Amino acid sequence: MMKRPLGRSGLSISPLVLGGNVFGWTADEATSHRVLDAFVDGGFETIDTADVYSAWVPGHTGGESETVIGTWLKARGRRDDVVIATKVAMGPAHPGLSAKNIEEACEDSLRRLQTDYIDLYQSHRDDAETPQEETAEAFDRLVKAGKVRAIGASNFDAGRLGSALDISAHKGLARYDSLQPAYNLMDRGIEGPLLDLCIAREVGVISYYGLASGFLTGKYRSEADLGKSPRGRGMGKHLEGERGPKVLAALDAVAAEAGASQAQVALAWVMARPGLTAPIASATSVAQLQELLGAARLSLSDAQMSRLNEASA
Repeated sequence: MMKRPLGRSGLSISPLVLGGNVFGWTADEATSHRVLDAFVDGGFETIDTADVYSAWVPGHTGGESETVIGTWLKARGRRDDVVIATKVAMGPAHPGLSAKNIEEACEDSLRRLQTDYIDLYQSHRDDAETPQEETAEAFDRLVKAGKVRAIGASNFDAGRLGSALDISAHKGLARYDSLQPAYNLMDRGIEGPLLDLCIAREVGVISYYGLASGFLTGKYRSEADLGKSPRGRGMGKHLEGERGPKVLAALDAVAAEAGASQAQVALAWVMARPGLTAPIASATSVAQLQELLGAARLSLSDAQMSRLNEASA
């Protein structure tokens, strides 16, 4: 499987990143381990998680996903076969990007992951209360100590990402080599100044919500479909107006032409967009994962890309 370089970091990642947000939540440990096995056995290696997963679930404290990945790493002995990306700033124990929070959260993540280094350590969200110099210096110390190989940002706007890059360049510190934003056929909000900045400054883009929380699988096409799952309640906004149905129609047509599923086409579209390094996709079963992996083997024609672009414009 062809790997993709991530910014200037020297890291390379798989064209599809496995989302760990479901591990320890909607996928129990045994299921999560089977999904991880199938992902790596399929020739992929990049796994994304965060110290906050699954703190939103009653009875959970956060870090469950990292713990599940850690038990898998220990049981399988596959640390050298994977690229582990995790995040700091939203976990209940260490909110924000102060030096203290970053350093303590990193130690906690290393312990849960049962590893002595994190490949990609990301600011989960911006923190306007902490000087960006303090954040950059804390990350730089972790890189110099060998605990982190590269750093990235998530949910930053163009102004704040640009200023963080400038500070790191001016002070000779480790810089953000990736951005993790929402991006899919229904949400193209990063196009413009933010994506232009990433392209100009060689910042890799690892996007989340590649399937718009499930809407782009084609399961939700009418008001009646919204009751199919707890997620369905949030899909109504995509059915308002003409855009959502137009995108689904374009997905249906391209999927039929390509002999692929709507989900595969939606993820393949993200992979083919300028400036995008890889989308993140989550799976709660091996069967679901195998379908998603097919997206990385799907090549859309220029005409198919244009049809999807026009429908989602």
